[in-house]
Amino acid sequence: MSRPVRIDSFLWAVRLFKTRSIAQDACRKGRVAINDVTAKPAKMVMAGDVISVRKPPVTLSFKVLQTTANRMGAKLVPEYILNVTPPEQYEILELKRMSGYVDRAQGLGRPTKRERRDLEQFLQAPVVEPEPLEDWSEESQADWSEAPLEYEPEEPDGPSPDLLDWDNW
Repeated sequence: MSRPVRIDSFLWAVRLFKTRSIAQDACRKGRVAINDVTAKPAKMVMAGDVISVRKPPVTLSFKVLQTTANRMGAKLVPEYILNVTPPEQYEILELKRMSGYVDRAQGLGRPTKRERRDLEQFLQAPVVEPEPLEDWSEESQADWSEAPLEYEPEEPDGPSPDLLDWDNW
């Protein structure tokens, strides 16, 4: 028969948390429960207990088959815990994952470091007030309408189009 083990050590050993300190923090924040009772990090867990771990937006549930305080490889984890999480929790997780793609337009995302710097530079640039436009009264418009247009078409500078006819070469 397996001996009792601290819950934070067990959660770390069966690879539910990356470090033991992260497992301790989860217990302190009330995210871990043993048999539907919130567990502190030093609470002992035994074979047959059901552990609930809340990792928002889902709550994962596991039945303890054996206890251990030593970290193990991922292939050995099924010998120690059995996943009893209801399928509804996985549906919530899938909906959450898919909703991230719906809200974001294609090709858009976080700005790159260069784009962020350009944006900060743009926002910190001094604001230049435009100069007021000249008075466009009727007198000034009359001066423009009476002036003759001085336009003379220029001769083309390059060779004639006949010389550029590549089919005749």
